[in-house]
Formats: sequence, C-alpha cells, structure tokens
Amino acid sequence: MPHILDSLKERGFIAQITFEERLYELFEKERVTFYVGFDPTADSLHVGHFIPIMAMAHLQRAGHRPIALMGGGTGMIGDPSGRTDLRKMLTEEMVQHNVDNIQKQLSRLIDFGEDGAILENNAHWLMDLNYIAFLREVGVHFSVNRMLTAECYKQRMEQGLTFLEFNYMLMQAYDFWKLNQLYDCKLEVGGDDQWSNILAGADLIRRKEQKEAFCITFPLLTNSQGKKMGKTAAGAMWLDANRMSPYDFYQYWRNVDDADVEKCLKLLTFLPLEEIHGLCAEGGASLNHAKEVLATEVTKLIHGETEAMSAHEAAKALFGKGGDDANIPTTVIGRETLAENGRVVDLLALTGVAKSKGEGRRLIAGGGVSVNGEKVTDVDQKVTEADFAEGLMLKKGKKVYHRVTLEG
Repeated sequence: MPHILDSLKERGFIAQITFEERLYELFEKERVTFYVGFDPTADSLHVGHFIPIMAMAHLQRAGHRPIALMGGGTGMIGDPSGRTDLRKMLTEEMVQHNVDNIQKQLSRLIDFGEDGAILENNAHWLMDLNYIAFLREVGVHFSVNRMLTAECYKQRMEQGLTFLEFNYMLMQAYDFWKLNQLYDCKLEVGGDDQWSNILAGADLIRRKEQKEAFCITFPLLTNSQGKKMGKTAAGAMWLDANRMSPYDFYQYWRNVDDADVEKCLKLLTFLPLEEIHGLCAEGGASLNHAKEVLATEVTKLIHGETEAMSAHEAAKALFGKGGDDANIPTTVIGRETLAENGRVVDLLALTGVAKSKGEGRRLIAGGGVSVNGEKVTDVDQKVTEADFAEGLMLKKGKKVYHRVTLEG
C-alpha cells in the first residue's frame, strides 16, 4: 500500500509542505492527529472547500485522525485571505446556525463516530480570551513587519486592512497551539491561500513548546486556464441542495472542459487512479463517458446516490438519450401565480433560472432563452395556459432546462 503522502501527491493534492522527510516518518510511525479549519461565514460550504474535505477523508481512510475545527470565534471576525473587502459581521446565533449546517455536510465524507474525527469549535477558547494575557502569551512571538509581507494581508492593504482582521493570523495560530495542547495535533492542512496563517501556527508551537509541528497546503480548485472553478452565472456552487439543486450541481461537472476531467476525477472522487487513467486515456468522444462518471461520483458524495442518479436520469432525458423525465427540475405553480407572473421574464425569476427579472431581460435580449423549443425575442413575451399543455419548458443557454407545470 503506498504511503499516504505519495497517494496525495499522485492525486494532485500537495501544493506546499514543511519538513517533508520528517512528516513521511511520522505518518509511518503513528496515528497523526491533524486539523482543518472551517469559518462558518455562511450556512453551507461551497466547492472551494471540497479539496480540503477530500484530503481529510483520504487521511482518515489511511488511519489518521482529523479534527474539523469550526471557527465559531474567528468567524465573528472573518479571514481576510483572498478578500478585497471586509466580511459581513455575524451574530453568535448566525454563526452557531452555520456551524450546525456545516457539520451535517462534513458528515457525508468524514466519520465522526467513536474514535473517529473530532468536531471542535474555537469559540470554546477564543470567546472568553483575556486580551492582555493573549498579547503577552501569543502577540510577543509575532513580528508586525513580517506579518505585513503575508499575501493574505497584502491584498487588503489597498482597500484598508482593519485591526480586527489583522488579529486573524494570531488567532488561527493560537488555534493550532490550543489543539496541540488538547489533542496532540501535529499537523494543520488547508488551502494554499492559508499558507501564511498555517505557518504561523506551526511556528508558535515550536517557539512555545519546543515541539515539532507540520503544515500542508492544497492547491485551489482551478481549471486548465488557471481560473477558479466552482463559479456559475448564479454565483458560488454551494454544497447545500437548498442553495444549488443536485441537478445543477451534476450538470456543472458534466460540462467541465475536457482538459479538466482527469484532474477533477483525481481530486474530487475516490476512484482508483488506474480506473481514472482508463477513463481518460482515449480522449475525444470517450471523455463524455468520463464526464458522466465525474458528475455522478461527485454528486453522489455531496447529495447521496439517489439524488445523483435522479440528476443523471434527468440529464439523459433532456439531451435525447432516454432517461426518466420525472427527474427534470420542475416548479409547480397555481393559476393565480400564473396570472401575476404571466410573462416569460417573470417565470425566469420565479423559477430561479435567472437571479432577477433584470437578468432575465438581459438573457432574452441576448437570444439566450427559449420556451418549448422556440427562441424568445420579446422581453415582454407572455405565456398562456396552452403553453403548459405538457409542461412549459424554459431553456437558458445550451444546458440549463427547467420545466414549469400548472396545478391540477
């Protein structure tokens, strides 16, 4: 069986790593406790979190112990990494609601059972922290000059970095030190945009405890052109079915660029590498099957097998390959609702195919909308009950379909 670090490298997970040779030895010698932090700034994780979660799962399957650290304390401030503006301030109640939802999502891939992964919340030690004691205990080990060279702060300097955000690195470092004390946690892993913050925690442990601590970062999920994946016209790709339907989630992966299929299969599924190489070896038309496998496997991991197969069947029905059309995304409306939303643009907004009526008008004006196979050219085009005889089919662009039916 290959070493877990070799497996992660083969699948493309490793971006940066500290004391690599010593970490190889440590993984062979003992069950390593490691942690990943999740700031609960929303009630759902998104595709950007997917790579760290998959890495956690691989490490746990190799026999090591994950800590999923919820940022109930740091989430009250917000990480400045990758931001050009100040994050929205959340209440304690909002943060706790987000934490509860995120835990449910993580449980699909991470085992929190007996002797399994640990769920922690840094609110337990940050919310009642004495500020003077914190400065004396932690702040003394940090150079402001060095902190300002960190990429996470550079990006905020032009807009104005608040002192609130400036504390974030110290708090994340404190988290690592605290977890080291509580659980003998020796490794922090996370996205490559967290490199400066993760290094700060390992350095704090070495300074205060004279103990070894390690860091691994993972690449951000980007396409072959180097652009972040997981963005759609409707915004971020959330892992919550209430924010993004399993069908739309499936379709995103079904339509990735040919050049990105193999990388996504390696990073976002548990399929063996030999099977992935076989799926992608021939290229060309055979990649369509590889994309279907990718979409099905990823949707299965996030939404479960039933939703994944429903999305697969709906896609087959829509694109002329048979399948069960009962799984096509559908909105049922009453006749009173139709009377109040009698234009195509109203239905686009009502069903969520467009984020707003304004966006719907722009889509129609650009020739990107059809109803029952006919292109819509008038931004004020109306619909009638006759259009709903077999269910009115809205289409946006080449790939987005949504059926609207009338009650009764």
